[in-house]
Amino acid sequence: MKVSAIICAAGTGERAGFGKNKLLAPLYGAPALWHTLRQFDITEIDEVIVTASSNDYREIKALCSPFGYEVVLGGKTRYLGVRKALEKVTGDIVLIHDGARPFVTGRLIRECISTAKTYGSAVAATPATDTMASVYYGVITDVPKRETVYAIQTPQGFRTDDLKKAYELAHDDGIAYTDDSAVYANYIGLPHIFEGDRHNTKLTFREDFVAEAPPVTAPEGCRIGIGADTHAFGGLDDFVTLAGVKIECDSSLVAHSDGDAVLHSVMDAMLSAAGLEDIGHYFPDTDRRYKGADSAVLLGRVMDEVKERGFAPVNVSVTIEAEKPRLAPHTEAMKQSLARLCGLDASCVAIAAGTAERLGFVGEGLGIVCYAAVMLKKL
Repeated sequence: MKVSAIICAAGTGERAGFGKNKLLAPLYGAPALWHTLRQFDITEIDEVIVTASSNDYREIKALCSPFGYEVVLGGKTRYLGVRKALEKVTGDIVLIHDGARPFVTGRLIRECISTAKTYGSAVAATPATDTMASVYYGVITDVPKRETVYAIQTPQGFRTDDLKKAYELAHDDGIAYTDDSAVYANYIGLPHIFEGDRHNTKLTFREDFVAEAPPVTAPEGCRIGIGADTHAFGGLDDFVTLAGVKIECDSSLVAHSDGDAVLHSVMDAMLSAAGLEDIGHYFPDTDRRYKGADSAVLLGRVMDEVKERGFAPVNVSVTIEAEKPRLAPHTEAMKQSLARLCGLDASCVAIAAGTAERLGFVGEGLGIVCYAAVMLKKL
């Protein structure tokens, strides 16, 4: 069954007091919404649709672009935003999640999908730990039994046809729905709950962004590796090769292969993330077969090794230190080349180049140093 997800991000978040959509406020060094988006980048989800207001559309679309998520304009209310997004949904099962719940986990998302497939509905909920009361005009009117009271969260999952029908029937009923399970309950049937997570809190007020919160970890099944490579000048060619791009220089780099320090650092980072040996193990400089070898070909072999371990690259970040040649005019070409070689969109590759301020080995123009960080995801 195909699974779709709708992430609601079209609100204003006025209670947070940021003067803008709270989901664009920083959390752990990135917009809060980014943390929510990345949690849905899992194999069990086939498509993701994000709602946005006209004020935030461009910013939210930019955040969604690396994930390949579709963005639609929401409405004045959460109900209207979800209804518009439902028009785009093509999955048999649809999950609805608040963009303001960035601490959702892969476990919750998968449990929601499984429960919705089994029962037709799935609502994340946690049992109340405090005594709960109904209050009217400042007085308690009812105290329900605590064991019957749950705090409702998202994600919430449903058979898509059922939820679409419920939203159509609710169109003119005059009820201000703030929760999808309430729409479902009114027109389809009693929603089925599954165990939520007390850490799956909703960002509502400014203090929620600075209070102690669950740690944000790398996406489930992902690994990060780092690599570095250094080559000295002294070759006879009038160019250097970096990220598969030939760049004019008064001397080439001395190396057993073609001396592409960028690709060598990327290969080491990939192998490290996959828990494998370094490139010297696979392509030793004592083996004549690799004399003058094209590093792009070697990178392909490394990617095959990584794939055999069940991984594929998600993004690559490279920093180059070089006093010469001047690399700024070539960083875009290197980025495009590296993206192609790694099978990634260019938006998932970054290359930064700088000098060493004439200090040390690099600063004296004796060679080039490259550092790379790579994230791999489980296939």
